Amino acid sequence: MNRLVKVALVGLPLALAGAAEARITSVQINSRAVAYGGASFEGVGQYETLRGVVFGEVDPDDPLNEVITDIKLAPRNGRGMVEYNVDFWLSKPVDMSKANGTLLHDVPNRGNVRSLELNVGGGGDNNAGDGFLQRNGYVLSDNGWEGDVATGLQVRIPVAKNKNGTEIVNRIRAEYILSAAASTVNITTPPAYEAVSTSNVGATLTRRVHQDDARERVPNSDWAFADCSKIAFPGVPSTTKVCLKGNFDPNHIYELLYDAKNPTVLGLGFAATRDFISFLRNSNGASTGHCRRNDRDARGRDDDDDDDDDGLSGRNRPSCPAAAPMPENPLGSSIKNAIIYGSSQSGRWIRTFIQLGFNQDENRNLVLEGAIPHKSSNRGAFNVRFGQPDRLSGTQHTERQYPGAESSQTWGKSFDRISGVKAGQLDRCRKTRSCPKIFHTNTDTEYWQALMALNTTDSESTRDLSIPKNVRIFLYAATRHGGGNVLQQPPTVIPPPPTGCQLANNPNPFIMGQRALLVALREWIVNGTEPPASLYPTLGSGTLVPVSAIHYPFMPAVNFTVQGITTQKFFLDRGPLFDVEDISGVMAEPPIRRGAYSVRVPAVDVDGNTIAGLPSTMVLVPVGTYLGWGVRKAGFSEGDSCDLNGGFIPFFRTQAQRVAAGDPRPSLAERYPTHADYLAKVTAAANALVGARLLLPEDATFLVNQANAAAVP
Repeated sequence: MNRLVKVALVGLPLALAGAAEARITSVQINSRAVAYGGASFEGVGQYETLRGVVFGEVDPDDPLNEVITDIKLAPRNGRGMVEYNVDFWLSKPVDMSKANGTLLHDVPNRGNVRSLELNVGGGGDNNAGDGFLQRNGYVLSDNGWEGDVATGLQVRIPVAKNKNGTEIVNRIRAEYILSAAASTVNITTPPAYEAVSTSNVGATLTRRVHQDDARERVPNSDWAFADCSKIAFPGVPSTTKVCLKGNFDPNHIYELLYDAKNPTVLGLGFAATRDFISFLRNSNGASTGHCRRNDRDARGRDDDDDDDDDGLSGRNRPSCPAAAPMPENPLGSSIKNAIIYGSSQSGRWIRTFIQLGFNQDENRNLVLEGAIPHKSSNRGAFNVRFGQPDRLSGTQHTERQYPGAESSQTWGKSFDRISGVKAGQLDRCRKTRSCPKIFHTNTDTEYWQALMALNTTDSESTRDLSIPKNVRIFLYAATRHGGGNVLQQPPTVIPPPPTGCQLANNPNPFIMGQRALLVALREWIVNGTEPPASLYPTLGSGTLVPVSAIHYPFMPAVNFTVQGITTQKFFLDRGPLFDVEDISGVMAEPPIRRGAYSVRVPAVDVDGNTIAGLPSTMVLVPVGTYLGWGVRKAGFSEGDSCDLNGGFIPFFRTQAQRVAAGDPRPSLAERYPTHADYLAKVTAAANALVGARLLLPEDATFLVNQANAAAVP
């Protein structure tokens, strides 16, 4: 049985003379146990996992926190602070002298720990796979941030109220796309918010088959705020569920506009993560940075106008006066630097965290030296009133109107002529010299479905933009968003299509590239070793092209166009209370379309595989065409995109087979006359990647052994 251990704050009161400070006030450790089945990792030994809750509070009047939407409408405690508490997961060597000094903080995705996916065969919060992270001595941490999840790691944050104490009510929009027919959908999980009433008067429900079809209004007599899972329509009245006569089906996009109440102060998840990481790594929570606050405006920016992006900072600043004692840090003083990692939703969250200025704590300490936002070509609506983090930020078929892809998408400052925004996502941290070193990694899906090209080009896609010197951008060539952490064995295994999709799933992995780049980022931080140069498609090289320039030699999918499955970005006017640059504030629903952006995607070779980027051995020595996009099949809005999935079109084994099918791509037998020839090509490709520091030697050995087991030709 787990023993409850509570380490409570003792000593001086938190409210001292002078400015109040955001901080972790107590740590509750609910369990502490040897991890990973007691495995001992070479050079490091055993790991232990701690699980519990941290309690904290933030100063709503500090300029660094004023960026949080509705922070001034949150309830305050007796010290004038806004409180929160978050679940945490911490995995560390039992013998901390064996740790490498780097905290690898994973941002949970929908409450799920994801950092162990960097281990081959790893996943969840207790499967170490090949133990790559443990063998290298990383300390792993996670904490809840998403105020709308009911499972996994959670954060408990307050509800905002009007200044007179009444409930806040706003018009909001929810979208539903189902994989199977259902009578009832839950409007609070995945999140929206509770309706103000069970009456649907004034609310609207629409449906359409394809993204760009006209919306068909469902008569209010045919749907209800109700639960029909056990009692037929009109069901049992409910402010948290919606029931449709005749059922919701997977062939439509359903959109609900209704009045909701009681928004949570969602942006507190950023402050909670900032303070938890700072607690773990900054001198056991002591104040070590500068405490000036009057040099920042209400948006957290410095008054000076320098454009410094020199990355690490804060090492030579004067110390603040000593603060009240912190709870005991379970890591002691072992952490010398911190890297944050997040994939998909979590990667978009990291980009938003940096852009909003949360890489400084209230003592102006640096929080993170490094960041790896993965599969995140834009930010997210994580700091808006009635925010719904579980929703996408807009792909071709799903949630194209939901915010996240607002300008500017660029790391450095750029001017968007369509929106009128002139900004960059490093503006705040440049002003305070608190920018981390960033490895921004992506798949082909981010170009086809999430507008990645607008990260590196101007708004008209007429020229390439310069990338800040503390940023590297990598495209894992010919990969898909919804995979890449699982290595197929052997490469010729054909994965089944995802639900509702026409093409087999793309098996091309990116995990090996992620591991090599993590090592390179840490070496850049710790030793100053210059990392590999960015690898991504550009206009100047001819590897970033209009969709009309893409031609695939062989395509078994039907009833679609390449242009039709590609996401088109529009500038959407969300009203005067919405801050476009910060993706913050209050959204007007529905938004008004004001203008369209150009679309550019990675160029492909004669096999249909992506030319530019960081290739895997599977792309350098292919057994098929690997796509970053997929196509929905009949009964699932056929012809629209399978959004975060990617397709795979295997080569035929023989010339006769491919000629009979009309496939101009050479067969496996034509490409690789013998198995030895195939193995030699894979070996040469792996060695070249190792030489470029884009593949680790141990992973090269793994891939060569995998190729040796493959039935090629």
